Amino acid sequence: MSIRVIPDEDQPSAAIEISLEKPLPDYDLLQLEQPTPRDVDAILVSQGFRDLVDDARGVLMELLAHPGLHASPMQLECLDFTHTAQLPLELTQLTGAICPGDEVYRPGLWIVLRDPHAKPKTTLPAATQQHIGCIAAELGKRLQLV
Repeated sequence: MSIRVIPDEDQPSAAIEISLEKPLPDYDLLQLEQPTPRDVDAILVSQGFRDLVDDARGVLMELLAHPGLHASPMQLECLDFTHTAQLPLELTQLTGAICPGDEVYRPGLWIVLRDPHAKPKTTLPAATQQHIGCIAAELGKRLQLV
């Protein structure tokens, strides 16, 4: 699994791209590497992929509401939500993505998180970007994408 956090310039949001790189038999997603983006489209509309998106939404909502509930000790440090921590983030987009690789294309998840309390037209601070990376890593672990 490849995870990229892409902060938006001059916006208090960031995108997470998770490229699926191993088969997911629980979702009937077995043949992930495809020669063209059009071939990935068939995967993105499959029932298995829709189930994956639904599960990802549930896990994300739990992580955003209760980030430290099931995290490992290392991630608890990264996902600390004490009274001094960053304000909660909101999920603004969760959809499928076509992720380019080395001569192949794979399906993936495209997630956008936004800080609703940040000043408009400001980029997220590095600590919030790191926090989003930890959320993405925990999502990958819980969905067994890694």
